[in-house]
Amino acid sequence: MMKLVDQVVRSFKVAKVFRENTDKINSIDFSPTGETLISCSEDDQIVIYDCEKGTQMITVNSKKYGVDLIHFTHAKNTAIHSSTKVDDTIRYLSLHDNKYIRYFPGHTKKVVTLCLSPVEDTFLSGSLDKTLRLWDLRSPNCQGLMHLSGRPVAAYDPEGLIFAAGVNSESIKLYDLRSFDKGPFVTFKLNQEKECDWTGLKFSRDGKTMLISTNGSIIRLVDAYHGTPLQTFTGHLNNKGIPIEASFSPDSQYIFSGSTDGRVHVWNADTGYKVCVLNGDHPAPIQCVQFNPKYMLLASACTNMAFWLPTIDDV
Repeated sequence: MMKLVDQVVRSFKVAKVFRENTDKINSIDFSPTGETLISCSEDDQIVIYDCEKGTQMITVNSKKYGVDLIHFTHAKNTAIHSSTKVDDTIRYLSLHDNKYIRYFPGHTKKVVTLCLSPVEDTFLSGSLDKTLRLWDLRSPNCQGLMHLSGRPVAAYDPEGLIFAAGVNSESIKLYDLRSFDKGPFVTFKLNQEKECDWTGLKFSRDGKTMLISTNGSIIRLVDAYHGTPLQTFTGHLNNKGIPIEASFSPDSQYIFSGSTDGRVHVWNADTGYKVCVLNGDHPAPIQCVQFNPKYMLLASACTNMAFWLPTIDDV
C-alpha cells in the first residue's frame, strides 16, 4: 500500500456507487483481509461486496428480525448482528446459505454496541439496558455480565487482551479480559457530553489512542494509556442526532467521518487539523465510513454505498 499523506487523501474520488438499498445503511464492516465488505440496512438487507473487483457479491434478507451492527466473524462467510425487530437477541449467521447458527439472548433493550475480538471467537455487546455482556461464539450462554451506570460503548484493543467500555458519555473503563469479573483496572473520567451521547468507541491500530464518536457534531480522541483528551474534531454536520461513525486510517494518522450534508470529513489525528472535505454526491446523510485495512480504499454509506480510490499514484 502506498503511504497516506495529505496530498493522497485529498485526491480520493468516488470510483463506484452501489444502489442496492432502499433505506439507509446503518452498519458496515471490512473483513480482516480487506477483500470483502459487509453492510446492513434499515431495509433489512445484508449486502456483501468484493473490494478487489468492486462488485456486489451476495444479498441476504433479514426481514423477520431486522439487522444492525453487523460484523464479520473469523470463520469464512459468517457474521454476527443485532436485531431491530422481535427482540434484542444477537444472531450468528451463515451467509452462504442464509441460516442462523446460534442465538445469543439476554439483553432486554436495544443493543447499541457490538464488537468482535481481533484474536479469538469472543465478542462484546452493550445495550440500553445498561449492561455489557461477553460472549463466546460457540455458546449461547453469556460468559460475563457487567452492570453499568448508563449507556455503553465498547471496543477491544488491537491485541485482544483488554477491552474498553465507555459509560454514560463521561467515563472510559479498561478491563483485562482474563480478570474482567474483578472490575476495571483503570477508569478515565472525562467531561460529560452535554449536547450528545457517545455512540462509538475504537482503538487505533497502534493501540495508542481511542476514538469516540457521537450522535452530535463532535468526535473525541483520547490517549489510551492515560485517558488524556488529545483532540476534538468538529466542523462536520450532524443535525439529525444520528450515530455518525468516525474511523481511523490503518496507519492511525487520519480520522474520517460522515456528515449529514453527505460529505466525508478528514482530519489529521496528531494535529487535529482538517485535511479536507470529500464530496462524493451522497444524496443523504453519511452514517458509515471506514477505511479498508489492507487496500487503498475508503467506503462511505448513506442509502447508497460508495467506494473511493485515490486519483494520484504517488507523491
